[in-house]
This record gives sequence, structure tokens and C-alpha cells, in this order.
Amino acid sequence: MVRVKIGTDIREYPQGTTWAQVAEEYQSGFEHDILLVQIGGKLQELHKTVRDGSLRFITAEEKPGMSAYQRSATLLMLKALYAVAGAERVEKVIVDFSVGKGFFVEARGAFTVDDGFLEQVKAKMEEYVNRKIPIQKRSVSTDDAIELFHDHHMYDKERLFRYRRVSRVNMYSIDGFEDYYYGYMVPDTGYLKYFDLKRYQYGFVLLLPTMGKPKELPEFVPQDKLFATLAESARWGRGTDLETVGALNDTIAAGGMAHLILIQEALQEKKIAEIAAQIAEKKTAKFVMIAGPSSSGKTTFSHRLSIQLEAAGLRPHPIAVDNYFVNRADSPRDAEGNYDYESIKCLDVEQFNRDMTALMAGERVELPYYNFKKGIREYKGDFLQLGKDDILVIEGIHCLNDELSYALPRESKFKIYISALTQLNIDEHNRIPTTDGRLIRRMVRDARTRGSSARETIRMWPSVRRGEEQNIFPYQEEADAMFNSALIYELAVLKQYVEPLLFGIPRDCDEYVEAKRLLKFLDYFIGVSSEDIPKNSILREFIGGSCLDV
Repeated sequence: MVRVKIGTDIREYPQGTTWAQVAEEYQSGFEHDILLVQIGGKLQELHKTVRDGSLRFITAEEKPGMSAYQRSATLLMLKALYAVAGAERVEKVIVDFSVGKGFFVEARGAFTVDDGFLEQVKAKMEEYVNRKIPIQKRSVSTDDAIELFHDHHMYDKERLFRYRRVSRVNMYSIDGFEDYYYGYMVPDTGYLKYFDLKRYQYGFVLLLPTMGKPKELPEFVPQDKLFATLAESARWGRGTDLETVGALNDTIAAGGMAHLILIQEALQEKKIAEIAAQIAEKKTAKFVMIAGPSSSGKTTFSHRLSIQLEAAGLRPHPIAVDNYFVNRADSPRDAEGNYDYESIKCLDVEQFNRDMTALMAGERVELPYYNFKKGIREYKGDFLQLGKDDILVIEGIHCLNDELSYALPRESKFKIYISALTQLNIDEHNRIPTTDGRLIRRMVRDARTRGSSARETIRMWPSVRRGEEQNIFPYQEEADAMFNSALIYELAVLKQYVEPLLFGIPRDCDEYVEAKRLLKFLDYFIGVSSEDIPKNSILREFIGGSCLDV
């Protein structure tokens, strides 16, 4: 018999009992389907047999559960697409990036992705869901997997696994349709009740629920500016044969890293120069408003943009919106009673608008300084007066929200959205979430500049993400320009910095599951040195050694 602690219950089960059978006993106590279990700090799929330990059930309300749902739904979509199009007519299907609360998919071959085609694929997916087909898992040797990928023309996976140190690979299949996936799956297709397909641009979006509402599909809202930025990066990766981790590892193994760094940095500098030229051409622009999610490299970008603005004949002045925080005692609090520093109510919006309006009128203004140690706003004789060629470069999470700068004419503002939108995927069916790249950046910087552990960074990350969802992402399409700060090589560099931090997270804490996932993810990359990275690189904001004041 096996002894399992479930909450306050201690239950005994015969050897050979599966977690699915245990979950079935307890499912009535959960609003949403149990998708995985966590036993002794380790995630397991429901087909696994029970073992001794403390058990916790995982639904799609938690990140591991939602990730398993998304992964499984992707396999379901691919099986249905191949069935409708005919496998012999499919050249390639790429699950490219996240857009509009879904995954953008590009399907190439001797078929047309129109509304009729997508209706057929959706109907086939629904048929498979109703049949509750088991999602089967088998383990094969890495050498056999490489041969299998080659035979099935999955060359992206073949490249990837030539660099894998593990001896075996887990393959997943639905009714004979087999593929490799990075992470866990749900037990059968019957769990995948909520999805939709929406035709968009040159492909379609696989729309799936979110953790907040696992039984509801979000409305698909096109994000054309964000899509254009992501598509531009994807095209660059395709044109240079750098779409996947396997391709990046090929470049590193061939000794091409130094050249790749130069090309990527040149590409970013070119983009920054183009944005500066746009600002200079807009004669009415006096306020450059920059916003983006955590660890996007906003500070380095602001400095480099200011240099390009100077090169264009303007005189930029940095303004930190954080200096307009209200005194800490007057700050709003969140539902847990903590200060809600993400809220726009933390800012003295009235004073900000008075000062900016006065500056625009040519008046001399004393700017505030926020003393974060004391939690009060102070004035230290920092006066500013704008001339004909002066321009303010303002950075803050609310800069794209017109509520912050309501008194300023729209023509006086040039809005920029910046984010690390990685163009790299593990392979054509396993995407890298942009949040993973930003979280890794954040852990490295927090450890270096604040002495924070990776455990602390992981613990507070959901709160950071909630603030982004509320205060940044709803306004990103308001931007006049978007800048992608992701560097295609950066995870190979960050690996050496973040792995020791992740290994330092104890196995018995809640953050261990996320740490283990990230370590497994980083294992796909060949690590490289940071010595060839320029001193003004955005990556230097996180690893150190920048020549800029970041």
C-alpha cells in the first residue's frame, strides 16, 4: 500500500493506482478539472502511479496546469490540421508567438488557410475532444529520437537534440500523431474543451483560456502594431536561419557567436536611430513617453535613444515618473493591504501635468526628487527650462496611458512601447514565452543589484505580471513606435548567471517547481561567455558592465 497525504487526509492506495484515479475521487471539490498533481515538490502527470508523499492537485488556475493545457491543445490543433489538410500537403506549421491572448500559428503547404479551412480544423478538434482520446507518452533514446525527427522531416527538432545531454526523450501522441513537447500534458483530449481558431494576418490564432478564467475564452482583440513588431523579428530570424534554439546552438558551435552579437547589436542600434529620426521629424513632439513591462531594458533604451536624439540635433532631458510618487503614507493599498506601487494613484498626476504644461510653455520649473528611503517627495534645486531644441525623455509604467499626461496635447507626445519579445523558439511547435526571458533577466539583475534571491524574484513575479496586465498591456497599441529589446543570443549568455541562482532554491519551497522548469528549459542552450557583449548593450543592464548609468 502507498500512503498519501492530501490536505489533512491520509489515504492508503494499492500499488498500481494512478493519480487519475485519486483525482477522480476529489474532483467534485474543485471548480476546474484537475490536470496535474504535485507530490513532494515534483509535478507529475495523471497517468503516473501513486507514491508516498504529500499531494497537491493542480488545475488550470495555476501556471503549471495552464501550461499543460496549452501544450496539449497545441498537439490537438496540429493533429486536426494535418488530418484536414492531408499530411502529404503540409510543408510546415509554426507556433510562432503570443498575440491577442492566443498563439499565432503559421501553416504552409498546398492548402489555403481561410475561414472554411479553420472551421474544418475546429470541427475536427471538437470531434477528438468528444472522443476523449488518450494523450500517450513514450520514452525513446535520444539517438532514436533524432532519427525519428529526421524521418518525419522535423529538422528543427533534429538540430535541437543533437545538443541534448539527456539519454532519453519523451514523445507524446494522439491516436498515432506523434510529436515532442517540452513539459507535461493532460491525460486525454476530453480535457481540452475550450479553444477557438481565428484567422489573422498570414495565419491564424489558437485562442485558449487564461488562468484567471479557465472555462472562458477571451475575446480576440487584434494587436496589429505588436504583431508587426513580432513578425519583423520572426522574418529576421527566418532570413538568417536563426528561428530555433537548435539553429542558435549550431551558430555557437561553429564559432559564430562574436559575429552574431555584432549583427544583433547593430540591428538594435539601427532601430533606435530610426525611432529617433521619427521623433525629430515630428516637430511638435516635446515629450517622449516610454513604457514597457518589467525587465524590458527601458533604462538602457532611454539612454541610447537620447544619444541618437542628440545626434539628430535635439537636446534630450530624462524625466523619471517615479519622482512624482505621492508620499508613501498617502499611497493606495492593494487587496492584501500592501502598498500598490503599480497603481496610477501612487503618482501625483496633477503635479506632473502642471510641471509638464509649464515646461511646454517655456517656463522654468523645479523638478521633484523622490526619496525612496524616507518615502517622501523632495525638492533639491533641480530646475529645468526648455528651449527650441529641448525634448523630455520620460520613462514610467503609465507613460502610454493618457490619464497620466491628460493636460498635454496629443501632438506634443511621442509614445514608445518597449518589450523583450523573443523571436527564438525551442522548435517549431514549442515556443518560448516572452515572460520567461524577462523573468530570467530580472533574476540576474535582482541578484546583482539588490541582493535578492531567485526565490524572492519568482515569488513576486505573479504580482508584477498582474500590474503589467492592468497598467501596460492595455495601452501598448497606443504607441507611435515599438521596440523589441530581446537579443537572439541572450539566453545563451544569461544561462551562466541564472543557473547557480536557480540551483540555490530549496526543493521543499513553493518556488522550486518553477526553478526546476527554468533549469530544464536552459538546458537546451549552449552557454557562452559575455566578454564580447558591447558596453552599451541592453543586456549589460542585467549582467553588469554597462557604460551607461543604469
